[in-house]
Amino acid sequence: MKNILLIGCGLLGSSLLRKINRKKIAKKVFIFEKSKKHISQIKKLSVGGTVISNFAEGIKKSDLIILCTPMSSYKDLILKMNKHLTSKHIITDVGSSKKESFKIINKHLKKNIFWTSSHPIAGSEVSGPKHGKENLFENKWCVLIKEKDTNLKHLSELKKFWKKIGSKLVEMSIDKHDRIFSITSHLPHLIAYNLVKSAQDFEKQEKYDLIKYSAGGLRDFSRIAASNEIMWRDIFFNNKKNISKAIDLFIKNLNSFKKDINTKNNRSILNKLINTKKVRTKIIKLKQDIDKPDFGRN
Repeated sequence: MKNILLIGCGLLGSSLLRKINRKKIAKKVFIFEKSKKHISQIKKLSVGGTVISNFAEGIKKSDLIILCTPMSSYKDLILKMNKHLTSKHIITDVGSSKKESFKIINKHLKKNIFWTSSHPIAGSEVSGPKHGKENLFENKWCVLIKEKDTNLKHLSELKKFWKKIGSKLVEMSIDKHDRIFSITSHLPHLIAYNLVKSAQDFEKQEKYDLIKYSAGGLRDFSRIAASNEIMWRDIFFNNKKNISKAIDLFIKNLNSFKKDINTKNNRSILNKLINTKKVRTKIIKLKQDIDKPDFGRN
């Protein structure tokens, strides 16, 4: 890969920038970033790359273009890019939901241009380039979307790129991707936001200063609920059908717990609690988390 253009350089973009430069994956990395605050941070961090203001020149000089922006910005960016794109450009993104984004891409991206979507399963509740980490993607899954019309040459190049970044690779269709992550990622975030909101509502209703008494559960949910609101609004809107189904399933199971509690159904609730603990064991076995109590906190 000769030159790479990163459009957006927050947490994911700056993490990619660090890794690309550390591993010398590209000759040059161009950064197009709208936020003056982010640009200032990038320059102070001295993590490499060239911040550009000429969007057209950045596209023309790049072989790989990676969008690391909120999905709500895709349409405007595509319309700006179209004039300068050629069939040689490899375009990808790091968005967490795909179906609605692909509708926008298919509608507005000019003909004979290919967009091969990626989803690195990495991130944090913090945002901005100062929080970027060189090894953010190390041994983490990266989903590459493969459909009937996927450009296989571009897909192959992206596989090489993400492997150099340190990711483990898996291919999925758009539908499978959005169904899976509605449960494993999108619903947990929605629950975290709702739980924290419920604590806030309870605090107002009862006039208790309860937040200072936060137990580990609320504390850990509050970390997830501190995630970037624009990014998560876009995810919820983009994957609304699958998330709505996930919410229905969650409500069904929540009502089942409620019934067990009200009827003191000992066998039923113990079975639920024992079975759900197995997921944590599996996550650790798959090396998706460490085997230390309290996530390894001191």
